[in-house]
Amino acid sequence: MTIPRPEFPQPQFQRSQWRNLNGWWQFAFDFGNSGLDREFYRTGEFPEQIQVPFCPESELSGLNFHDFMPAVWYQQTLEFTAAELQQVVRLHFGAVDYECRVFINGQEVGQHRGGYAPFYFDINDYVQAGTNRLTVYAADDPRSGRQPVGKQSRFYYSRGCDYTRTTGIWQTVWLEFMPQQHLQAVQFYPNIAGQQVALKIQAVGQGTVQAEISYQGRLCGTGELTLLNGTGILTIPLAELHLWEVGHGRLYDVSLTYGVDQVQSYFGMREVSLTGYQFRLNKRPVFQRFVLDQGFYPQGIYTAPTDADLKRDIALGQAAGFNGARLHEKAFEPRYLYHCDQAGYLVWGEMANWGLDFSDARATTDFLPEWQTILARDFNHPAIVTWCPFNETWDYQARPQRPELLKLLYQVTKSIDPTRPCIDTSGNYHVITDIYDVHDYAQDPAVLKAHFSGPQTNGEFWDEHDARQHYQLGQPFCVSEFGGIKWPEAKPAAAKKAWGYGDTPQDVPAFIARYRGLVEVLLQHPKMLGFCYTQLYDVEQEQNGLCTYERQPKLDLAIIKAINQQAAAIEQESMPQ
Repeated sequence: MTIPRPEFPQPQFQRSQWRNLNGWWQFAFDFGNSGLDREFYRTGEFPEQIQVPFCPESELSGLNFHDFMPAVWYQQTLEFTAAELQQVVRLHFGAVDYECRVFINGQEVGQHRGGYAPFYFDINDYVQAGTNRLTVYAADDPRSGRQPVGKQSRFYYSRGCDYTRTTGIWQTVWLEFMPQQHLQAVQFYPNIAGQQVALKIQAVGQGTVQAEISYQGRLCGTGELTLLNGTGILTIPLAELHLWEVGHGRLYDVSLTYGVDQVQSYFGMREVSLTGYQFRLNKRPVFQRFVLDQGFYPQGIYTAPTDADLKRDIALGQAAGFNGARLHEKAFEPRYLYHCDQAGYLVWGEMANWGLDFSDARATTDFLPEWQTILARDFNHPAIVTWCPFNETWDYQARPQRPELLKLLYQVTKSIDPTRPCIDTSGNYHVITDIYDVHDYAQDPAVLKAHFSGPQTNGEFWDEHDARQHYQLGQPFCVSEFGGIKWPEAKPAAAKKAWGYGDTPQDVPAFIARYRGLVEVLLQHPKMLGFCYTQLYDVEQEQNGLCTYERQPKLDLAIIKAINQQAAAIEQESMPQ
């Protein structure tokens, strides 16, 4: 049997002893959300089959069911040898949307809340040699106001910029086998000036960690660290210095040994900073030529059908002359970030937040724990150059956001990771932010130019939301959403139902002229640190992509690339500070 998504799901912390649990599972709908009362984990019948890790709304799941599902159930058998059970057996879930409870042989192992963050359970106390029964319950209520859903539609049909929902398991499920004394986590802190890297290592037990760092097979550094309380910092000088840069993912390989436990990882030597109005990568100014990536797929919805599909999206962005992407209203899976790391493709690390009631004090506990887990999971990816937990915090049922929520999220993000800028909420409504970004979908280049020139209330640009957010003069800024030019490829009758910004251009030359005009306004601005064009590909009815939903370019991407890669004013070394 072919296993879908067979690759190891977490390339930055990989062991050789693991087992992929993707494939066909038994499945049951629970429309009354009564399965816990009826003890499905003991006696439930599972009449359907589903292909994990694809959500039941997707074609690839084998179900393709699109109505709301208050709860769903999964069941699978696990086989273990007595030798395997001498090790720590860890059951991993990449992501389950939304509230999950896990049972083995009728006993509850644990619970998790959150649709995007990974979680695991050590299951030795619940399994035996031979056959075991794994049962998974997932409840999902995207209309509750208590869970972030991102671009998942809260209506039966997709509409506007909201699309097909995802319920239950949507990332890889796997087993990991570890010795009792084992490595738990590692974080990398590059120091370019010192030509060295610091490793913060966490482990279970006491002992000595040996680290070997290589570049393209050449040994570049070694070190040892004795751990007495499970955590320590090891600094290793590098014999060769290779910088991670735009278009060049020069990655160092890392091998960690702790007793008999071995873990493979990697890192990139790069530093990011804000200097005046500039974003700098390794102290050099870089204009962020970004494109919006929604992370939806026609057959898999939230889940890419194959690992190659993740790589293809990055390649499409680069072919169109973008040097990075906003990963919009979704925490993307680590495999996508891994390919960004390899390609030298910049990204903002983001999270879904739409659907959450920002006016409710409970939003803190509904959002923050999951965000902290994502920060820890993705900390080492050199491709991530900015954190952005929220996007467009519109009023919820006419109630405004709680500013203290955004301030707390910013402060927690900076305390966990002081090495990257943090944007509290992209577009609106800012409370405290390192980069002040705005969204501007003006379709006329002359209007867009007027928004960023001439006398303005805040001294720099027109701000649609200046009644509720306030720009501090001298703060770096960018346009993190613009364009979105409606450009359906469907026949005229179907095109009327397509959603996008502005009027559809008459033909390809008209589209290119509008695109060029909008892009050049932003590239030529002397203080603009970057832009993000909406969007790389269509998603369902939102047809304003440079490519179709199936990732077929609608026009020659070489033309778009030539426009995007024109020199940006702010990339000059000498700029206003």
